[in-house]
Amino acid sequence: MRSFVFWFTLILFVIFRIISIWPHYTDGARVKIHAHVSSEPIRKGEYQYVKLTSLSARLPAYPIVSYGDKLVVEGIVKYPYLDEAKIIEHNKTIAFLFHFRDKIIKLFDHALPEPHSSLVSGIVIGARAGIPNDFTNALRSTGTAHVVVASGMNVTFVAGFLVSTFVLFMHRRKAIVFALSGIWLYVALSGFDAPLVRAGVMGTLAYSAQASGRVVSGIRALFISAACMLIIFPHWIVDLGFILSFLATYSLMVFEPSINRLIHFVPSIIREGLSTSLAAQIAVTPVLITAFGSVNPLSPIINALILWTIPPIMIIGSLGAIVGLFVPKAGEFVVILAYPFTLWFVSVVRAFV
Repeated sequence: MRSFVFWFTLILFVIFRIISIWPHYTDGARVKIHAHVSSEPIRKGEYQYVKLTSLSARLPAYPIVSYGDKLVVEGIVKYPYLDEAKIIEHNKTIAFLFHFRDKIIKLFDHALPEPHSSLVSGIVIGARAGIPNDFTNALRSTGTAHVVVASGMNVTFVAGFLVSTFVLFMHRRKAIVFALSGIWLYVALSGFDAPLVRAGVMGTLAYSAQASGRVVSGIRALFISAACMLIIFPHWIVDLGFILSFLATYSLMVFEPSINRLIHFVPSIIREGLSTSLAAQIAVTPVLITAFGSVNPLSPIINALILWTIPPIMIIGSLGAIVGLFVPKAGEFVVILAYPFTLWFVSVVRAFV
């Protein structure tokens, strides 16, 4: 009974938030929107695409809009888009965290050629803006675009590293508190995208339960994290990234162990990637077909061939970024070590286009 009351109350609160906060725009109305750019804009040719709460706007490529900027944009509502959008006011962010992010991106740019540098930037801190158009199209057509973003895997890596480091110097409960602070700093640094926030909330729930000596169910944590996200960001109810992240995570929890056992004969280097990709496809394929009209049937195989490169790219890129803060040239040298892995990644993706 207590559990029923908890979930019933939580669902009601989510519904109330969505209804009360959701902006009621009329199609054809000219509106002026004040927004904080809370995710990385996507740049394609002469345009950049920016999310403004519940609407997405196509803006000219210049002036460049960055994650963290404050905008006032005017346009005509054609839900879920803002047509004829133009920037009325643009205030660049001055926050240290965003400048730190730009410094890391420049370090990667100096160390590697394109699209390798953008690939590392995307995997390590979720910076997608610099990815060349031809490679972006290749990623989409092969069903691998989701890989070139900071994701739950990154949060898991950061959380594990921070906890194992802090626990060397303090009691585990204190280590978890500091680690959770580090997790949310990383989420902010990487763009506050839905998959990252979902992983951050789930990580917070898991480590908080651990600190209090409890065990939290993965499925339960997933649904609670989704509810928390919708309470804070009600407009994410129609965000494709949020929907896909939730469904993919649910599929992984439910189906991945069984699929992994079924394909036990596959070499271990690609088995985990293949089982992960196949499991995720079960829930996300209907959504992808609805949103884009088609899905690459070879996507699970392509993902299996490249997913093993993500951990080394993430580790090398992160280490290079940290070293580069103190000795830029040394940091660039470290990042260069990721080239064999990015070369394999890029070559596989282009081979299947």
